[in-house]
Amino acid sequence: MKLAELKPRHFQWRMEGEVAVIRLDRPERKNPLTFDSYAELRDTFRDLVYADDVKAVVFASNGGNFCSGGDVHEIIAPLVGRDMKGLLEFTRMTGDLVKAMIHCGKPVISAVDGVCVGAGAIIAMASDIRFATPHASTAFLFTRVGLAGCDMGACAMLPRIIGQGRAADLLYSGRSMSADEGHQWGFYNRLVESDALESEAIAYATRLAQGPTFAHGITKTQLNQEWSMSLEQAIEAEAQAQAICMQTGDFERAYRAFAAKQKPVFEGD
Repeated sequence: MKLAELKPRHFQWRMEGEVAVIRLDRPERKNPLTFDSYAELRDTFRDLVYADDVKAVVFASNGGNFCSGGDVHEIIAPLVGRDMKGLLEFTRMTGDLVKAMIHCGKPVISAVDGVCVGAGAIIAMASDIRFATPHASTAFLFTRVGLAGCDMGACAMLPRIIGQGRAADLLYSGRSMSADEGHQWGFYNRLVESDALESEAIAYATRLAQGPTFAHGITKTQLNQEWSMSLEQAIEAEAQAQAICMQTGDFERAYRAFAAKQKPVFEGD
């Protein structure tokens, strides 16, 4: 499958070399999600598993903001009138976006500026790497709209990133986490000024895209699957994963380049 020429209807998509850059496309409202953009993002990340022309993804901000969560008028208002079956269809769809990001087989880097709340904070959380500007304000604000903090995998994933107590604080209170807090706590890998945010995220993603991309996919799989493994199971799983990677052309290329005192040129196979 080729995705470089993708023309989505509900978000922006462009290629920078082998890096796909995604932006939500409603900057005048701080980029809220709709039923349609949720579904199209889910389907796109599902398709990325099979796209050999995309090696990494940057989920970028637009107009100084990342994402303001679900649109109040286009999502929250209709949900008030849904029955339980309809509500569960929606909540499962939103969770399916997180699962698709986790299982897409590509490194995903979020570049967060400004507002990053609700489902936007979840998208950042579900990314592998997170860059932010000093102006990023991140909130898992579900309790502020009468919902539990356990949305889209937050109670499983957020404590693993920033620790149980800090996650509990954010998920109970719905308060905003400043960029400095997010950086100090390990939620954000790097703080970058606004005018350099996207270019630095793309440069980082490009370096990953030039690496052993098959092995990156294995790394992503192991990072996620080993959450539920014992240490012994994880060590065995990693032994099998490395044995698989040792059969790739990139492993041999790296050896031959090292022997020749050259920089390896990886091809992803």
